[in-house]
Amino acid sequence: MHWAFLGHMVSRNGGWNMTDLKGGLLPRLLTKKECQFFFTFLERGNWLIFQDAFPQFLLYEESIKRKKNLFYLLPHFQVSLFMEIIWNRFLEDCDSYTLTIALIINEQSYLELRVIDNPVFKKNIFNTLEFKLQDLLSMNQILFPYLENGKVKLIGETLHHFESLHRRILLGKRLYSILFADSKRLNKIEQWAYLTPHSGSRKDYWPHIFHDIDEGVPGRLLKRRLKSCQLLPGSIRFYSPKLEFVWKDCVHEEAEIKEWYEDWQVVYYLINSEETINGEIEDEYCQTLERIELTTIAKKAIFLRN
Repeated sequence: MHWAFLGHMVSRNGGWNMTDLKGGLLPRLLTKKECQFFFTFLERGNWLIFQDAFPQFLLYEESIKRKKNLFYLLPHFQVSLFMEIIWNRFLEDCDSYTLTIALIINEQSYLELRVIDNPVFKKNIFNTLEFKLQDLLSMNQILFPYLENGKVKLIGETLHHFESLHRRILLGKRLYSILFADSKRLNKIEQWAYLTPHSGSRKDYWPHIFHDIDEGVPGRLLKRRLKSCQLLPGSIRFYSPKLEFVWKDCVHEEAEIKEWYEDWQVVYYLINSEETINGEIEDEYCQTLERIELTTIAKKAIFLRN
């Protein structure tokens, strides 16, 4: 069940993105209201994906136990007809690749109707300067940590133009390829995930740069702390809090009942291009952190000057 682990790792990134909104950098670029909108957007998306995918996996588990196809029950959970067809096929051929890509298509199409096309999110997220700034700074990075010779390494991908369904589906395919193409590296990523409980803090993977306790002093002059993914001598770590301490539990409205599967041509996404993607992202991620830090310092300087 490849999608389950892929979904888990992407969800960890969602948690890191949420705590960034309460961390040591982004609150200096965004207002409290903007941070709240971004959190609501991330939280709603994660919740929607889970409540759609979870019953699918439960039905699969029960189908295996009973040795009986139970996927005729999917419509009762408002799961797309597209996935009912795919699951029926999976019981026959156990094609993990097709199932995983189909779930990626399903989750992103599901979000398209309920989040991306939501007028509130369009107004307060996608049409804002801050969202365009995120794209410009390459902040939409998905990271997969793993241990290599006692050091945590990162692989992953960067998503530009989040509002594009096509690009999100292709990103999902690339992430799947990165995660599962190399079995030895996959084992290392799985081992890291098993040994590292998800706290939401980026300290989970890079404690030498991030800390879940704010080591800063109020009113302290902002200055550059990071270069080439190393803290400059005498610099404090970046504040990256634990999720449970900065965001409260949310109560969600029920998901809108809509069928997304209307165009049969989405099946073309199921074709395996067998593209080799190395997933090298560590240098790019380091540059992103440096750009964000320099942007916050510049904003502070302009504010003080005015």
